[in-house]
Amino acid sequence: MPTRFADAPLAIPPACAAAVIAAWSTPPRAYHDLAHLDAVLAEFHAAAARAPWRQPREVYWALCCHDAIYVAGAADNEARSAELADALARAHLPADLDRAAVRAMILATARHRAIAGEQLDRDTARMLDCDLAILGAPPDRFDAYDAAVAVEYAHVPPAAFRAGRGAFLAKLLAAPRIFCSDDGHARLDAAARSNLSRAVARLAIDA
Repeated sequence: MPTRFADAPLAIPPACAAAVIAAWSTPPRAYHDLAHLDAVLAEFHAAAARAPWRQPREVYWALCCHDAIYVAGAADNEARSAELADALARAHLPADLDRAAVRAMILATARHRAIAGEQLDRDTARMLDCDLAILGAPPDRFDAYDAAVAVEYAHVPPAAFRAGRGAFLAKLLAAPRIFCSDDGHARLDAAARSNLSRAVARLAIDA
């Protein structure tokens, strides 16, 4: 089994691991790639060290597959990723894995901003924050992420990208909460707002 899954809370057979890696390796990707997968799995383990997950296997598998299918701007990335997660789980993973919970968590990543104020189950809230932890990363890591997103949207006319990206980031900044869990909010909110403000200003200068 590839070393990136060595600390998984469930046994992921080699064929299953290979299928996950192959999906994440499908180009073109600049941010939503294997480095992002490794980062969210590292966040999973860091979060577990702060407080146990209630369904660690399901959260881990949801993170393994949440961006496995990714086409910049496509509306069905999450649904297709959830379908892949379910198919691989049925073929390779323990029968008692709660596949419905995995599917719900992956689909929730499509609604990050719409659900930040909702009452979520604890695992889903923390899982979503693992995915968005990059927003509260040190400035150099956030700026690399921001640049990589622009690369993924290189097919969009520059003015349209700046307008859409700027509106998205401004909406994030206007939200009373960016992160879903209390832990994520306390740890990452201030840094995320600083990063997002800088990115919005950069877009305005480039306009």
